[in-house]
Amino acid sequence: MAFPIPAHLPRRGAPPQDVSSAILAKIDAATSKTLTPSLAASWLRELDQNILDTKKRIHDRLHGDLPLFEQQEASAKSVQTRLHALTTEIEDLTHKLSAPESGLVPTLISTLTKHAALQQETAEANVLYDCLDHLSRFKAELTSLDGLIRDGQLPQAVQAYRNMDKLSEEHPRPLAHSEILIDLKSKFRATRARAEDQLSDAYNRSIVVSPDTLIILPTIKVRQSATSISLSEILASLTSSALLNHLNLLRRDLMALYVIRILEQSSPISLTLTDEHTLSCSPVPPNGDALDNVSTVLNFVSTYLLAALPSPQDVQFAHSLHKPITQSVLDNLLIPSLPPSFEPLASYLELLKKSVKFEEEIVDGVLGREHRECLIANWANGIDGHYERQRRLLILDAARDLIVSSSAKFDTFTVQVEQQPEPSVPTVVPVQDDVSENDAWGLDESPAETLIKAGESKDTAADSWGFDDDGMDVDPSPHQNGNGNGKMDTDPSDAWGWNDDEASPSQDEVPWDDDPWGDPPVEDEKPPVITSPPKIANGLFKKDKKHLNGHSPSTSSPIIPSPSISSPSVPQKPPEKQDKRPPNLAPPKESYLVSSQMQEILGMIENVLNEGTHLAESRIFSTSVSPGTLILLTAPSILDLYRAMTPAVFGKELQTSLNAPMMFSNNCLYLSSALDKIEPGAAKERLRDAQRRLKVLGDSWYSDTVVSFKPSARHVYLAFNVQYRQRESLDKIIVDGAAGFTFTGDQDRYDECEAALSRALQDIRQAAAQWRGVLTKSKYYAAIGAITEAVLSRVLDDITALPDIPEVESRRLSELCRILHALEGLFVEDPEKPSFVVAYVPSWLKFSYLSELLEASMADFRYLFEEGALVDFEIDELVRLVRALFADTSLRTETINKLSGGHPFQSPSL
Repeated sequence: MAFPIPAHLPRRGAPPQDVSSAILAKIDAATSKTLTPSLAASWLRELDQNILDTKKRIHDRLHGDLPLFEQQEASAKSVQTRLHALTTEIEDLTHKLSAPESGLVPTLISTLTKHAALQQETAEANVLYDCLDHLSRFKAELTSLDGLIRDGQLPQAVQAYRNMDKLSEEHPRPLAHSEILIDLKSKFRATRARAEDQLSDAYNRSIVVSPDTLIILPTIKVRQSATSISLSEILASLTSSALLNHLNLLRRDLMALYVIRILEQSSPISLTLTDEHTLSCSPVPPNGDALDNVSTVLNFVSTYLLAALPSPQDVQFAHSLHKPITQSVLDNLLIPSLPPSFEPLASYLELLKKSVKFEEEIVDGVLGREHRECLIANWANGIDGHYERQRRLLILDAARDLIVSSSAKFDTFTVQVEQQPEPSVPTVVPVQDDVSENDAWGLDESPAETLIKAGESKDTAADSWGFDDDGMDVDPSPHQNGNGNGKMDTDPSDAWGWNDDEASPSQDEVPWDDDPWGDPPVEDEKPPVITSPPKIANGLFKKDKKHLNGHSPSTSSPIIPSPSISSPSVPQKPPEKQDKRPPNLAPPKESYLVSSQMQEILGMIENVLNEGTHLAESRIFSTSVSPGTLILLTAPSILDLYRAMTPAVFGKELQTSLNAPMMFSNNCLYLSSALDKIEPGAAKERLRDAQRRLKVLGDSWYSDTVVSFKPSARHVYLAFNVQYRQRESLDKIIVDGAAGFTFTGDQDRYDECEAALSRALQDIRQAAAQWRGVLTKSKYYAAIGAITEAVLSRVLDDITALPDIPEVESRRLSELCRILHALEGLFVEDPEKPSFVVAYVPSWLKFSYLSELLEASMADFRYLFEEGALVDFEIDELVRLVRALFADTSLRTETINKLSGGHPFQSPSL
């Protein structure tokens, strides 16, 4: 591979065009072998020929334009001649300029050098003179300043050192870093500081502000001299920063020691004019007027201080006092003196008028006003709003203290009201749709009518039930079968805090016949004996019953007993009685408990409404369009405050106690009804709205408290139940404890189911003990009936959903059901009359028959169905029970077919 030629080396270009290059190229191309004499001779000949050719071309060119050539040749010779002459003249001139002795340039340079040296000497002499002159004058001025200060002529000294300030700044530059000037400046600063100190000392001795006296001297003698200077000279001689600092301190002391102190204490002022202009302030008994005293102070300051201030500090200082004084009058006199009631309001308005006049004549007249802002006048224009807002705050503070206090919360009183229809309480299982107008059980009447027909008795005190003690720790003895221990954990004592001293009685000791809404009980009257409904067909053999293993019995075919057995003894509605009351007799009454705190709240609302009306009628505020409106609107705010604060302050009691939510419901409903008797005035709309809200809140707390015992899955409305409730719902107790009532043949499972039902019974009795006497009779039975219905519905659903019920389990399930029969005692008022449980517990009859059906034979089952005793059961429920209770035989199939045909028609006579 050939060696590459470097880029910086020349390349062979195009063949040369000139003669010499062509000859040289040929010579270069010849080698030692090709170089011969003949070749060299040819090169010479070629070169000679080229020279001749070149000469010929030159000759032809010249002769082609000979006149022009000759002209150019003559011109060139002339130029050459003139160039030679010019060169000669330049050499002569150079000699004349640069000759060392006689040349112009050396002579000029020598002369300029001498002149520059002379000029430098002159400048140095001038600078030295200026420096010496400046130092001399500065020292003389410093000496003069020191003399003025020693003589006490401070104003002249101030003017002198102000001139020296200029002299100090205008020093010659060579003296900038000289030691002598630095030393003189240091002495000047010390002398100036001494003069300023003497001026400040003279000011402090001329104006003295103390808690007892305010002294403003017109003249003052300078210390260590015999010279006296005036206050105006002192103020004019002070520097701007020093004067501003002194005036700020003076304004602070005047405001704190005289204006604010006078407005707060109303100290009298005694004015003494002597050589020392003195204003004395002695703390004697407050007989003087605060505004007059402040006016005296302002006039004194304006006469003896503002007149001595230089311009523009006099105007600025006066303006700086304007807003602090007016604001201090507001903060320390008018606002604290704002009366808390109507009686002293007239005298306060006189003080307010005097304050407005004080602002216009004294403050604005003496101090002047920089801006068109009248603080006192503007505040006075809204005096009606200020007074009503303060009254509103005081009223709401008193209401808040009353609401959160516990003094009146434990005191209660009884309220008599007309008997109302049964309140609507959410239920779990609705009444059966099969019950029509031909209902054989006579359930066509409303619960309210049932209660009226059951007999009304006289009203009595709320504590006649004997439940004024703590929340009852009920420990009922559950239905024993020889296996369960019957012990249950009791709920904690009532967290509301009523009567924590005594222990609660047991359920067996509770006099359930003691009617808080009726006549007082007789001492020798015995409580009713509550017995479970008698069982039917217990002596009949269950020949159709399956064994535990599910096989048919080995006995012969079932023997159908005679269908002459009687239906079970179930609680009936009280018989109708003829209403013997006169037509114009007042409707029956019922009572409930209300906290005494509600009477105080109502009294406060009435006082507020009366105060607002009186204020509006007095027309004491001439500038107000609608006086008293804000006070009138405070009345519904008290109710809003009660609604908002009670659940927040007493949230724990409301979440854990049984009767506390009911008492809160009663309080809200009582307030709502009592507001009808109050004349609302201008607050009618707001008060009626608060009344409606109280009504809704009272009904909601009543319903929600009952709902808290029911399945929470269907009632998730209550936040306090969902988040904070410590008490389990009855549905949860049965679901978790009984677990669907499965495998009750096992003794442990039976004990768990028994414990769950006993606990549910205990909780219902506890609720009844707490609510009875607190609620009205109708609401009490509606509430207890609702939670009882919830428990029975859960037990009915769980048992009827069992796919298979062996004989042992059916007997034990029947025993478990009879535990809840004790709830019938909650719906008995007169032991000689039947209970009215069916009026408030729609599933009671159905539940009563369930315990009998669990131990009945097929014949009993068919007989009860044909007699219409099982109309409360759905057809599919009866079919499931037959399939679960009896073995798969032709008789069971026949019975199922009969059941599938529907309930038998009941004659209206039945």
